[in-house]
Amino acid sequence: MRRLLLILFLAGSVSACAAMPQLLQDAVKKLAQDTDRWAYTQTAIEKDGKGKAKSDVVVRFDPSKPYAQQYIPLKIDGKEPSESQIKKYRRQGEKRGERIEQESTTGVVSTSQRKSVGELMDLEKATVIAEDDKIVTYEVPLKQEGNERLPPEKFLVTARVNKELAALESVSAKLRSPLREKIIVKLSEGEGHIEFKTVDPKHPPQLAEIRANGSGSIFFVPIGRSYQVRREDYKRVKPFGDRFEVQIGPLKAIDF
Repeated sequence: MRRLLLILFLAGSVSACAAMPQLLQDAVKKLAQDTDRWAYTQTAIEKDGKGKAKSDVVVRFDPSKPYAQQYIPLKIDGKEPSESQIKKYRRQGEKRGERIEQESTTGVVSTSQRKSVGELMDLEKATVIAEDDKIVTYEVPLKQEGNERLPPEKFLVTARVNKELAALESVSAKLRSPLREKIIVKLSEGEGHIEFKTVDPKHPPQLAEIRANGSGSIFFVPIGRSYQVRREDYKRVKPFGDRFEVQIGPLKAIDF
């Protein structure tokens, strides 16, 4: 169910943004330039349809440390992490390092076999749907080609951009109408929202919170889930991977 709820994974390259609306392009570029230069503490909480917590994980991420030490679990479901859990996060950091070094060697940014929403977003066709003195809101359609999991007519994706800062304020995705995945899972309602905040006025806003919720059924049994991620205690750092010349996708770090 989480995979259905956490559907907005934004990725891509700055070069692919050339034809998109200028303000949106500037916001994407700023995020690209600042990606992976912050350490932070992340709290991720998943709840069931009745609001009862199913998982509560607090992790410190620091991209300036060697890869095996970049993800340090602080609390898992209110308890000190076990040795096996610590090893799990250590391996997560090692895999991240392997990916970065491979991208440095090949010059090709890795992508998952299943295309993310970010890979499917047609940024060049983004249109303005609301605007005032401070904010412009864009509707960003999804591409049809190569899209086997997120029918464009089923999802509404929007991005809010601060005019003065030329920076993203939020990104949202909402299910327009019920979606059935094969005959097993049906998602009747679902939406996700990402908020950004200014950590340092000298740098672009950073991700502050992700919220996602949805309801549906598995084998006709009603279910519901909600997911929240908060990032706090930001600290500006020099990435350990700076010794490699890797172009990180501008929105690759944002994950629903």
